[in-house]
Amino acid sequence: MTLRPILLAAAVAAALTTLSGCSQPAGNDTAKPAATAQDAAARAEQLDRIYADYWEAFLELNPIMATFQGDPRYNAELPDMGSAEYRERSEQFTRDWLARVEAVGSEGLQGQDLLNYEIFVADARETLEGFKFPGWMMPVNQMGSLASYAAQFGSGTSLQPFKTVKDYEDWLKRAGRMPVLFDTEIANMREGIEAGVVQPRALMEKVVPQLDALIKDKPEDTLFWGPVRNFPEDFSDADRQRLTEAYRSLIADQLMPAYRELRAFINDEYLPATRDSVGLDQLPEGQTWYAFNARQSTSSDLTPAQIHQIGLDEVARIHGEIRKVMAEVGFEGSLQDFFKFMQTDPRFSFESEDALLAYYRGLEDKINQKVPELFSLTPKAPFEIRPVEPFRAQSAAGGSYMPPSEDGSRPGIFYVNTYDLPTRKTWDAEDLFLHEAIPGHHFQLALQQELEDVPAFRRFGGETAFIEGWGLYAESLGKDLGVYTDPYNHFGYLQNELWRAIRLVTDTGLHSKGWTREQVIDYMRENSAESETQATAEAERYIAWPGQALAYKIGELKIKELRARAEKALGDGFDVRAFHAEVLKDGSVPLDVLEAKIDRWIASQQS
Repeated sequence: MTLRPILLAAAVAAALTTLSGCSQPAGNDTAKPAATAQDAAARAEQLDRIYADYWEAFLELNPIMATFQGDPRYNAELPDMGSAEYRERSEQFTRDWLARVEAVGSEGLQGQDLLNYEIFVADARETLEGFKFPGWMMPVNQMGSLASYAAQFGSGTSLQPFKTVKDYEDWLKRAGRMPVLFDTEIANMREGIEAGVVQPRALMEKVVPQLDALIKDKPEDTLFWGPVRNFPEDFSDADRQRLTEAYRSLIADQLMPAYRELRAFINDEYLPATRDSVGLDQLPEGQTWYAFNARQSTSSDLTPAQIHQIGLDEVARIHGEIRKVMAEVGFEGSLQDFFKFMQTDPRFSFESEDALLAYYRGLEDKINQKVPELFSLTPKAPFEIRPVEPFRAQSAAGGSYMPPSEDGSRPGIFYVNTYDLPTRKTWDAEDLFLHEAIPGHHFQLALQQELEDVPAFRRFGGETAFIEGWGLYAESLGKDLGVYTDPYNHFGYLQNELWRAIRLVTDTGLHSKGWTREQVIDYMRENSAESETQATAEAERYIAWPGQALAYKIGELKIKELRARAEKALGDGFDVRAFHAEVLKDGSVPLDVLEAKIDRWIASQQS
């Protein structure tokens, strides 16, 4: 996983409207007379001003995104992001800024200037296409909702800062808006019921206990009391007393009643109206909607059918690699027998949550010793390892990453899930660390934020196929980084590569081929070493986020293809450190843009 699911659920849709792009070329001015270098420089300078103005306007429209990047100016604000007025405003916002950029055009632009233009235009066009789909009618699922993300924000341990008196007052104002947003979500879900655009029952049954875990009779027992429990030492007694009473009133009189109302609506009114089907293609215009999601997630023109076949082929190939591990360790039995052995043998279990966290923390020094051999470009920002909060652990992925704030006040955070400890295996740790931390998401996302000469929409945006493709590619570097020395840990890498291949099969199966939730779980269990707990959580994740899980394997395959191309073309002159720097130095880009720039790099190395 990456930064996006960490944000407030409604804010994700709003704050990232112009940040999810596809790989299609943007703009073509080749029919015009060639621009002079002076004209091109003037055009680039004009576009840079537009991008800067755009980002300022974007943060004002999307204050959660400002908080996410560590900009405190809008920390007290929370617009009604699910309202029709806000959705219309967001669409017009995208349309207006796209028109301003296209009016300048791309004639004569080169290098970063051309990348900026192509990415902005492609992202905006795709965003406008996405507005026609009614995702706003389904704002709540088990993977995230305004209610769950608000609890993270208000706990004092997430994105919302609680260091000054003003910080505390900002949250009072922002959290005071939650009941309004909850009412909008309920109204939108009622519209969804009327239109036949509702969540699957299997997902919403998980939401009710999540809300129950957040609803408490006493404010002191809620997650929202965390900031009061942890006042900074320099707060005066008067401020402590005033803020304590204000937070008690906020929680008791506004937040908990709103949570109870949402819980009652979902349990009593929405659940009876949910659907037994699980695929997005079962909703009105669902096939078109899913095909759009697949293009957006993979930044490619691959169809769901093509992606499904790629997945089947990769599953078969990786099964062959796992059989080599079985031979290496002398295991006698079938592939399924080996999967069961890897799941049940006690040698692969952690004794405690502390032991699990200590193991992950011990990997950092070990891997860092080898990093200079593969990377010349590394981020300045530090990162921390933290356990996933208990209230969301049951439905959370095994690991996830939150980037550092721009101002350096918050490090990157690698969240490790310790729920259902027996299912968290030692052989799963090394590859997960490589993916989420070093050299995976922490390297790529922190480096992207540290770029100095690109517009903010590129520093803080992202192409899922590139981001998750890099994370999965990073797992393949384990042996060069001093891990996977044990064949069982090497199996862990293959198992997780297999898992991403299975995602291609099951996500497309769910949303374009009529597969059921149970069919997906059975396929996962039969073809991998995942536990029933993990298989169930993953299946329901794919149902909740149609198409998102396609990004990993498609992105990884493209990066591996480009590395193989460079190695073949450059022979002994291939430098893996230079290759990795070239892939990372421009931040996240669509896969076709990545391919074009690597081809240019190869040509430059040959000259």
